[in-house]
Amino acid sequence: MWAKIHQSLTRTEGRSPFGEMLDNGDICAVTVHMHLRSPIVVTIDGWSSCGKSTLARQLAQRLDYLYIDSGAMYRAITLYFLRHQVDFSDPLAVAEALRHIHLSFVWNNLLGQSEMHLNDENVEQEIRGLAVAQQVSEVAAIADVRTFAIDQQRLMGQHKGIVMDGRDIGTVVFPQAELKIFMTADMDVRVQRRYQEMAQKNPSVDLQEVRKNLEQRDYLDSHRIVSPLRQAADAVLIDNTFISREEQLQLAWQWVKDREGHSS
Repeated sequence: MWAKIHQSLTRTEGRSPFGEMLDNGDICAVTVHMHLRSPIVVTIDGWSSCGKSTLARQLAQRLDYLYIDSGAMYRAITLYFLRHQVDFSDPLAVAEALRHIHLSFVWNNLLGQSEMHLNDENVEQEIRGLAVAQQVSEVAAIADVRTFAIDQQRLMGQHKGIVMDGRDIGTVVFPQAELKIFMTADMDVRVQRRYQEMAQKNPSVDLQEVRKNLEQRDYLDSHRIVSPLRQAADAVLIDNTFISREEQLQLAWQWVKDREGHSS
């Protein structure tokens, strides 16, 4: 419930704690102070492997907000294109493929998180592989793909109370968001994080290949014509090279608290 109602009932000697009692037994006054918590839109943008999804998921859980992983949407689209050998450079082929794609987030009670489903198939694990990672930036740069994804993202956030992470969420998808966070970290730290994540699923993954992939994604994300990655002018910066997950969560949570109740 978004409205947090706190009743402050002042007890005065000789009076009911619920107000002054009249002779007929009615209560003539009640002092009630209501502090409203208005849900807001929180956007988290930044470079690959900066922990955007980790922070977004933790923050949404703590706030009881909806978490939307926009990157998973682009990864799922990329997976579909790879499976069906869609020519990325052919606008007609891309448009036709998008007509056959249905994306949804389905809650996994066992894991306590939502997972990406592509045409009713759980693809949460497959979209995190290197094959998709190597192509997703190129697919995400296609104008029709971004329009397709952005339309769905805006629909998901129309009632606020969401945390969404990605590359252009604060600059393009929700430019009026009440809180915009931009995340960065040292490249060496990012490479190690990504390597450790991928090594759990594929022990043979090569560290230098991971670095090359991150550098390529950074370049493509920041140089694409449509919705390039950049920090919004009104975004607050988190450089988590030397801070813990708990510290960045507390920082972001406080920023939300400072803005809730002041949103329109």
